[in-house]
Amino acid sequence: MLFQGIEAGLKLGKRICIATPRADVVRELKPRIQDAFEDVPIQALYGGSEDKEGPSQLIIATTHQLLRFYNTFDIVIIDEIDAFPYHNDESLPFAVNRAKKEKNTTIYLTATPRQDLRLRIALKQLPHIFVPVRYHGNPLPVPTLRISYTLKKSLKEKKIPKSLLEWLVERKNKKRQLLIFVPSIKLAEEFKTNLQKDPTAHLGNIVSVHSEDEQRVEKINQFRKKEINVLVTTTILERGVTFPSVDVVVLDAGHAVFDEAALVQIAGRAGRSADDPTGEVIFLHDGKTEAMIRATQSIRIMNRRGGF
Repeated sequence: MLFQGIEAGLKLGKRICIATPRADVVRELKPRIQDAFEDVPIQALYGGSEDKEGPSQLIIATTHQLLRFYNTFDIVIIDEIDAFPYHNDESLPFAVNRAKKEKNTTIYLTATPRQDLRLRIALKQLPHIFVPVRYHGNPLPVPTLRISYTLKKSLKEKKIPKSLLEWLVERKNKKRQLLIFVPSIKLAEEFKTNLQKDPTAHLGNIVSVHSEDEQRVEKINQFRKKEINVLVTTTILERGVTFPSVDVVVLDAGHAVFDEAALVQIAGRAGRSADDPTGEVIFLHDGKTEAMIRATQSIRIMNRRGGF
């Protein structure tokens, strides 16, 4: 969606910044955009990055890094504008506005606009373009809500919920890798261990990852290279990452950490490749929540608007 606009801006000599709230997304975007613009020096700025100065015409940066710039960019593209921490940290919109030139173009990107943006769009105060279909032309995978009446008991007893084990047997394509989202760091570590110990799972190499994991960049790269079969993760991977062929499970999808936006984004990790556009998405729960229902409805609406 962005490449033609970026190309036009570069040809006009404009300085461009793609800003995103999370360092993991910056690391994900840098090689993809560099592949598309091979002859353009591109710098990636985030905490701990090798690039430091940021003189390039095209910069990819966390929104925190924009505090270093003043009156610099002609074009600013803010990816995942609804994501933590951008939407609830007043210093970050301030940093973005400070980094822009007085005459500028600002583009917001999100699959899950929050209420304030929806209102501005409805009032025609914010021009917008809605893209309901992925580049490969297939519908978004619609989550399946799968109940587990003993979910909490199983997790407390460090067992794999029976409903999940049954689905693992039923999976349509067992060659896909598996992303399992859990609501906490503690559960990520515990559930990885539980899966490794369960002889009926037969899942291969299982690893957990979370925000406090010092090896998370290496683990994500290993998963991308298919050296890992199952990645148990917190919401750090809910958005901004692309894996070509995965099924997705949200464990305890009724937990408060999984709001509507998070569930829509998590579901969006499946089916991203033209070679495998139909990954399965499972919301494992012990009682439906409004967030689950709204997320599923939102995905169905997007598919209808896309002609499916």
